[in-house]
Amino acid sequence: MIGINDISEINQQKIIDQIRCLGIDMIKEANSGHSGIVLGAAPILYTLYAHHLNIDTKDPKYFNRDRFVMSAGHGSALLYATLFMAGFPITLDDLKRFRQLDSITPGHPEYGVTPGVDCTTGPLGEGIATAVGMAMAEANLRTRYKGIVDHYTYVLCGDGDLMEGISYEACSLAGTQKLNRLIVLYDSNNVCLDGNTKETFTENIGMRFASQGWNVITVEDGNNYELISKAIDEAKKQEEKPTLIEVKTVIGKYSKLEGTNAVHGKVLDDDDITAIKEKLDVRDIPFMVSQTAMEEFQYIVNKRCEGLSKKFNEKLESLDEEVKAELNYFMNDNKKVEVKELFYDAPEELAEATRVTSCKMLNAVVKDKPYLIGGSADLFGANKTYIEDGGNFNSDNYLGKNIYYGVRENAMGAISNGLALHGFRPYLSTFMVFSDYLKPSLRLSCMMNLPNIFIFTHDSISVGEDGPTHQPIEQLLTLRAMPNLDVFRPADANEVIGTYNAILDKESGPSVISLSRNTVPILEETKANEVEKGGYIALDTRNKPVGIIISSGEELHLALGVAKRLLVKGIEVRVVSIPNLGRFIKQDPEYIESILPVEVRKIAIEASSSMSWNKLIYNSKYLITLDEFGSSGKKCDVYRKYGFDLDSLEEKVEELLK
Repeated sequence: MIGINDISEINQQKIIDQIRCLGIDMIKEANSGHSGIVLGAAPILYTLYAHHLNIDTKDPKYFNRDRFVMSAGHGSALLYATLFMAGFPITLDDLKRFRQLDSITPGHPEYGVTPGVDCTTGPLGEGIATAVGMAMAEANLRTRYKGIVDHYTYVLCGDGDLMEGISYEACSLAGTQKLNRLIVLYDSNNVCLDGNTKETFTENIGMRFASQGWNVITVEDGNNYELISKAIDEAKKQEEKPTLIEVKTVIGKYSKLEGTNAVHGKVLDDDDITAIKEKLDVRDIPFMVSQTAMEEFQYIVNKRCEGLSKKFNEKLESLDEEVKAELNYFMNDNKKVEVKELFYDAPEELAEATRVTSCKMLNAVVKDKPYLIGGSADLFGANKTYIEDGGNFNSDNYLGKNIYYGVRENAMGAISNGLALHGFRPYLSTFMVFSDYLKPSLRLSCMMNLPNIFIFTHDSISVGEDGPTHQPIEQLLTLRAMPNLDVFRPADANEVIGTYNAILDKESGPSVISLSRNTVPILEETKANEVEKGGYIALDTRNKPVGIIISSGEELHLALGVAKRLLVKGIEVRVVSIPNLGRFIKQDPEYIESILPVEVRKIAIEASSSMSWNKLIYNSKYLITLDEFGSSGKKCDVYRKYGFDLDSLEEKVEELLK
């Protein structure tokens, strides 16, 4: 194997400086980008790719590769320049189109866009937290498939990543889980966008990570690739702890602005670029690449990683068919879960909280599927997402099904993204109102089209006594508004079954299940097999309806009660259940017209934001919704206060239909 001493110091430095100059050329061409990290952290990325990352540049998705997450996503120019020089399928023209529309070199790294990018990053802290999920996935697979899967997960992060709370959440859990194959390289330069970190960030980071159960190594000279490489070698010897390598760097190294915040997001002027290239002995021609430097870099990478993917594929072929099929699920993009039939044991009283039905569904499908794994943010008992006899995921049992995330909602979301990026079909859970804590992670899940299942319970003001801090109002709207997010709000057990069928049948993309805390009747009118369409007629009329009530979740029960009361008065009202508004709106116009005829007045009943229904109902007086915070009290009293008791609803609907 080729080692760090097999290539001359002059040549290695030349490769690093070539990466630096390509990065600042890209930023100059785009007139946009972050020069500081390119100049300061290039030795870190060079060392990692040249001497440590097990990869296959010809097959960037080779499954047992080491993962790398550019958590400091603003350093994308540095990453793309390194990938190009290392031999990934990226061209010089791609570098010239940095930050341009529809290029494969976008402003921040995007999963599925650029070869060699393992994770979408940009929102600071999300990358390092996602890497914790990748490391948890690796620990699980290494335990399950001994000798087949065994790799490291590396991260490059900066001060900004470690200021964000999510990094504390995730790294705390990583230490608890003893994820020794997680190695974080911290670009430590004491500068953030607004100035020196003495104004904002003065804690002892090494002590912080040590207290969280991490191994901590410091490299005093971030320009010395040999010291960086030795630190990584030391980190790889760890058997019980993840490692933070604090690499002391100078932001904007060699620039006239070096060491200052002015160079962080700066496009360098021509004179500065010329001076930098002169110092580095690189020809002052934009995008001029030393063929020798590039070939030598690729030789180092290819020689060290020669045959790795081939050996993995040979091991894969030697497995028995059942194990091979399991591993193929992790390796393939199709995340559909084959379920012959969802077993459901209905209670004798034919009434059940939808969170309880959800628990039964999870327990019916999760245990025998190695790729299904999940947990809760300290709410297993309330969310009903614990898998009985599934075991707990921890350093003594990486095969456990139940992940105890603790009160770490945002980290839970990012860790689930990391699990999904490694081929799992993860689920996670918390209260609906606390979905706000994990919106950044959820949004990235949507951008990366990951198959996460977000289970949010206690989904309306009907939670009662806990009051407005725990009663969601706008959350359902914001989730429905998020692109590429499949949001279900089932009314009862039948619709919960339909929801799981619809979600498990999907090949990709994230989903939300919004569930009730309270017990609700299992209705004769609801239809599991209609949920996949998003909406259907739950209760119809003999004659042409006078009006149509639209509803979802717990409020569907109230809508049906209103319709039945009005029928006694001779007022025929159709009730339409819309467990998934997004899916319903995407149905063909003929289907939508058959459910919601244009000429019939429509009324929406939902104890949530009115703005959800503006695509179906254009007159706000027909929206019986809630655009204010709730109150603490008994469920029935809270419902009555805001007009969601049966008597108030009957009166309102009857008045609207006159």
